[in-house]
Amino acid sequence: MKTALLIVDLQNDFLPGGALAVPKGDAILPLINRLQERYALIVATQDWHPAEHGSFASQHEGLKPFDTAELGGLQQILWPDHCVQGSCGAELSSHVDQQRVEAIFRKGMDAHVDSYSAFFDNGHKKATGLEGYLKNRGVAELHICGLAAEYCVFYSAMDALSLGFKAVILEKATRAISPEGFEKAKKELLAAGGRVK
Repeated sequence: MKTALLIVDLQNDFLPGGALAVPKGDAILPLINRLQERYALIVATQDWHPAEHGSFASQHEGLKPFDTAELGGLQQILWPDHCVQGSCGAELSSHVDQQRVEAIFRKGMDAHVDSYSAFFDNGHKKATGLEGYLKNRGVAELHICGLAAEYCVFYSAMDALSLGFKAVILEKATRAISPEGFEKAKKELLAAGGRVK
């Protein structure tokens, strides 16, 4: 059984000083670099939003970051503008060792729906291609790290389970926006048959 490492959204905008910084998000970078030595296959994701993405509070008159609205028929938390295509904030951190990263899957390019998961947009209408890529490589288990724990890491793990992969969140190699949110997410993941280690 082949196990792959999935590194989620280690981008400048999610790190301290970025537009949507995860508290102490940079603390996991050295650990993730060391972890890579244990895996034969490593893939990563990259939020890659158009400037007018509907998840941005700036696109909704009278609303501010962390308010909620509807986007693509789904309830949507509105975020500060972040990871805009081609911007410095969208770049993967220069502190991430990318030499062994075989492929990077971009997500969030459709302005009309957000995309937390590495596999699908939030409406599960469009796939990123990651599922087929992993299955073609014989991957059965996915170890997931990166940012943010209760959003893109969690939803990637849940979709991995739904697609027949074993899914493990590497807790020390991720950070949450809200510790309470991550505790709730962990319970949901465990109930669905995933693991946290």
